[in-house]
Amino acid sequence: MRPSPYNILSEVSGSDKFIVVNSLSGHADLLTRQEVNMLKHPGASPPEDFIVKGYIADPEEEQQRYQMAYIDFLEQRSREELQLFFAPTYLCNFECDYCYQAQYLSAPEKLSKQVIDAFFAYLQQHMGHRSKYVTLFGGEPLLPGKEYRETMACFLNRCVDHRLDLAVVTNGYHLDEYLDLFSDVSIREIQITLDGTEETHNRRRPLKGGKATFHRIVSAIGNCLEQGLQVNLRMVVDRENINNLPDLARYAIDKGWTESPLFKTQLGRNYELHQCHPGHAKLYSRLSLYKDLFHLIDKYPEILAFHRPAFTVAQFLKDNGSLPPPLFDACPACKGEWAFDHRGVIYGCTATVGKPGEELGRFHPDIRLDMEKVHAWQRRDVRSIEACRQCNLQLVCGGGCGAVAKNTKGDIHEADCRPVKELLGMGIAAYFPTI
Repeated sequence: MRPSPYNILSEVSGSDKFIVVNSLSGHADLLTRQEVNMLKHPGASPPEDFIVKGYIADPEEEQQRYQMAYIDFLEQRSREELQLFFAPTYLCNFECDYCYQAQYLSAPEKLSKQVIDAFFAYLQQHMGHRSKYVTLFGGEPLLPGKEYRETMACFLNRCVDHRLDLAVVTNGYHLDEYLDLFSDVSIREIQITLDGTEETHNRRRPLKGGKATFHRIVSAIGNCLEQGLQVNLRMVVDRENINNLPDLARYAIDKGWTESPLFKTQLGRNYELHQCHPGHAKLYSRLSLYKDLFHLIDKYPEILAFHRPAFTVAQFLKDNGSLPPPLFDACPACKGEWAFDHRGVIYGCTATVGKPGEELGRFHPDIRLDMEKVHAWQRRDVRSIEACRQCNLQLVCGGGCGAVAKNTKGDIHEADCRPVKELLGMGIAAYFPTI
């Protein structure tokens, strides 16, 4: 018997307690410093509770549990629905100062009916056996003008014909002009970005030419909620706008958005995905963002009415009273996610779509797929990443993002490490304040 290599010990911020999490056994407990010492040095007679909960384990038995958990993970993933991103254009009417696509956009190409038909035929032929839904992506998929509207109407009609649910990722500026087209489509959600209250948002996300965008987006959010459409409000954060988060939270609360069951939020970290960011100094690491977020929540607890950060598994533990299953793979590329564009090109995920050199194949005008590249993405999990194999964080981190690993370390089978231990201690303090 020995301490499990999957134990994660973290000091709970602002307390004398520790949290131990073991994702393989599915247990989590608060410990005193004395209990932590007993866990690290169990001796010949470890506490029975530590054995029952898997914190102290027989290596051979634990390895068997690991293998069974891995099989369960693969089986569960094979049953989950696919998210299929489609970029009808890489054009955009906004001039956001942090756009990661701007440096590799190709010449404008229009989405044709032939490409639309080929996309849905490809899904029917190659993914017909899987449950799936489509997410419109870009660029900006909802651009103004008769031609864009007619093309989008054609695409939406195909979704209805194939009984596919649809999600939309949009900047929201022309969303009102498309709401009537959504009436016959099963809409999962509409993701809209708002980077703060009026002054902050307009500075970061103006129209090309500099015109303000805040009020039209706010109007579109309200109209979506009134029409019964799920809104996923996304705020892209960095050091420039993080301190505006409390104001945006109060704004959303005052608008009544947070009371709606149709309203949810996410924070998107502004970071270097494919190239060096010109505003590098304002970017957060994952850990530094959550440190500032933790202190903001402590000072402005109303933020939690607007957004509840994951803090790795802490939020899940608070909401469910249990841990999520072991995460053997955090990268959905070519497994739970694929991406397609208006040129007929296939990519593995949203982090690679549109980037030269990341193409995996085509669905139009002919069908071809580079299976060597596809299999490389599909093999990626914590068992294929050498740095993950001996890491106690592996079943919570899941190896991180393959696209980020490739861009920072040159290989998708490298780790994109997550600061699980540090986030866990902050998250327990945030969601269990009586500790």
